[in-house]
Amino acid sequence: MARNDQYLSETDIRSRRAKTWTVRATDRDRRPWLVDSPVCALLKEYQIVHLGVAAMPAPFEIVRTKLGGSYFLACFAGEGRVIIDGRLKRCRAGQAFLLPPGTRHAFHTPKEKQWDFCWVRFQENPGQQPVANTNSPVLADFDPEPLRLATMGLYHECSRDRAAAAIDGWLKLVVDYVLRFAEPRRIDERIFGLWQKVAADLRHAWTNAELARKVHLSEKQLERLCRRELGRTPRQQLIWLRMRRAAELLADDARKVASVAAEVGYENPFVFSTVFKRCMGWSPSEHASRVLATDSLRLGT
Repeated sequence: MARNDQYLSETDIRSRRAKTWTVRATDRDRRPWLVDSPVCALLKEYQIVHLGVAAMPAPFEIVRTKLGGSYFLACFAGEGRVIIDGRLKRCRAGQAFLLPPGTRHAFHTPKEKQWDFCWVRFQENPGQQPVANTNSPVLADFDPEPLRLATMGLYHECSRDRAAAAIDGWLKLVVDYVLRFAEPRRIDERIFGLWQKVAADLRHAWTNAELARKVHLSEKQLERLCRRELGRTPRQQLIWLRMRRAAELLADDARKVASVAAEVGYENPFVFSTVFKRCMGWSPSEHASRVLATDSLRLGT
């Protein structure tokens, strides 16, 4: 199920019963839900804006359209909903999702439900490789308990004793747990190798049958493996690779939409524009201006 553009605007709705344990990199952000949280300047060395643990009963709804950084969330109780590639997906206990920079980030707690999770919000520097890359899982199984405990350890240390060695230790654990989810070397080698080949030739008219032959699997086996490792079907992953490459090309405002479409395998620029908007949240013609805006942004959700 896709949400319409009216829904996908800047949104921040939080129940009065919500509870958060948050650590932030700077005290410059004065939003109510952040203002009383402890500050840890060391977060900036890892390109982290803030992180924390949350108990979020409905109503809870976040939509961000100007994020230049990756966003990681791991659920340890209840369930939520997240928009991925323009589609609404469920995130249950024992699952995590990783949203890349440059796309709309939208998620919420369903009516009459509660969603308990820990999160890490990154703000990568311009030109830096984001935590969420093209081979990272988008939604997959993940044991959230070590991350939750490390985040709470960091929160309590920053709130009380503020021992530098302890803060550094907790923070390194947090980052390591996120990278274990994100790093492509962790996924099945067949899948990693396959998508490297595909990414090198996005003009090609790849079919599911051809993709499966490349790794000596049946189409059903390949689909199961991709869903398990990446949270996407082979067709969805192919589209995502094409849209991410198109986003890079469109950052050069001299490039025409039709030429970018052809370079990533779309003969029809109108079809390309429709798919790009569904996946990224805005049209190709809007993309260059948003890149400029996110490159200059230093604080966000």
